[in-house]
Amino acid sequence: MALDTSPPDGTQHTDGTPKKSSDGPRPPSPGGRQASWPLVLALLPLGLLTLASWYGRHVRPSADEWCFLPHVRDHGITGLMDKFYFTDNGRVGNGLLVGLYTKYPVAGHQWFGLVSGVLMLVLLWALTVRLLRRAELEVPRGVPLLVAGMIAAVFLFATPNTYKTFYWPAASVSHTLAPVLALAAAIPLLVARGRRGRITALAVVTGAGVFMGTLSEEASVVALVVLGGVVLFAHLIFVERVRRFARIWSLAGMAGVAIGTLILMTSPGSRNRRTRYDAESVSMLAPESLRGSLRGYLQILETVFTTWQYLGAVAAGVLLGLLAQRRAGRGAGRGAVLLPARPAVLIALGTAAFLVSGYLCTVITYPVFGARVVTTERTWNDYLLVYVLVLVGAGALLGRWLRDLTPDTRTSGRRGRALLLTGAALVCAVTVAGLTTPLMHLGRQMESRAERWDRQDAFLREGAARGETVMPYTPTKVGKMLEPFGDKGRKRWPAQCVADYYHLDQLTYAERMP
Repeated sequence: MALDTSPPDGTQHTDGTPKKSSDGPRPPSPGGRQASWPLVLALLPLGLLTLASWYGRHVRPSADEWCFLPHVRDHGITGLMDKFYFTDNGRVGNGLLVGLYTKYPVAGHQWFGLVSGVLMLVLLWALTVRLLRRAELEVPRGVPLLVAGMIAAVFLFATPNTYKTFYWPAASVSHTLAPVLALAAAIPLLVARGRRGRITALAVVTGAGVFMGTLSEEASVVALVVLGGVVLFAHLIFVERVRRFARIWSLAGMAGVAIGTLILMTSPGSRNRRTRYDAESVSMLAPESLRGSLRGYLQILETVFTTWQYLGAVAAGVLLGLLAQRRAGRGAGRGAVLLPARPAVLIALGTAAFLVSGYLCTVITYPVFGARVVTTERTWNDYLLVYVLVLVGAGALLGRWLRDLTPDTRTSGRRGRALLLTGAALVCAVTVAGLTTPLMHLGRQMESRAERWDRQDAFLREGAARGETVMPYTPTKVGKMLEPFGDKGRKRWPAQCVADYYHLDQLTYAERMP
């Protein structure tokens, strides 16, 4: 028995292909199986992602990347991984992803937004399709793409700092791309058939866990909380025949994360990092640190809960709940893996996972950032993906309830459902519009910065070619990014890395470009 209990119409498979039905044809309705408008509506978040990717051509190196670029140039990707493991922080998996885009200095930064955006969208779309199939639900063509597009749009652009979330590659691989990659590890589980499929799913989640442990501590914490919740509450989520394997799969993922975290924590780079920060901060488990983490987390939640654009995720879920139907035909319901009763339990568990993992992520970052955890928005993304998914699930539950109140067997019910569909679609459209305006403003700032960056880049290269060893540098900021000579020249970092990039001995601060 599947999650949805409404009567099926049996006119179309999940992928949109027609099938035979013994119930006879039904009158057309706004949510009918042949409806094409969800695919048209999906063009709105896809258009937003396309616009954001187009602005990616204005991204230029900044902050930490000034130090990555010369090292990868001189020592290659493996050299950066070696540096991360033995010197910087132990994040060898992070070093791999950073090395992949810094291998192509400016071009790698320009293409990162497009490549990562497409990758995240495809993974979210594939996961949505597989979840619907395993729940034995059918939807009109385009609905999974619409849901995935809205998830990606609000996750990437509803944040207070889109530049650090989407455009800054160093932050994205650690806090934006990382949670999506962790989520995608569930796809082999959802497609697994037979013994070989289950073994593959176990191998993938274990390997993904090891990689995640060396990629992002925050994403690892979120994964452990979610997987631990599956182990503890599988009896409330899954039917009995898949419950045992769901627990085994989750334990395998947790073991992988533990192995990866052990590799990271025992690395010389991690020891160096702890030595560097322990002299300036208190333990994350100290009472004052825990209290400070809680204060900061409550402020973060206030910002998140008052960001109205997250309603787009709820609206996408409402559309899903209104349009989804239980699969019809012989054997329908036998393949479903979710328990049909009390679907609100899933939402409650998801909410708990979000709140717990969010606080734990704040706890482990507080010793480094202190009160600045409230303004270090990039570190929120590891658990905000869970928040967005919970909103979609809550919207789907609301949509199903509203559908039950407006049965399409009567004219009034069909009209009511049409109004609900129209309202949810409008919320999606308004959300995309609300995200587009600040994105366009950021795009203009990025374009201005790119022009100044390119002019200064040419100036420094020409000087280095003439044999200059000391040259002036003017900070070119965007998106609250760190630049050499911050605080009007008093903070030099990462000025020496910039000098190394241009084969200079030293940079001096200049308020204006020559």
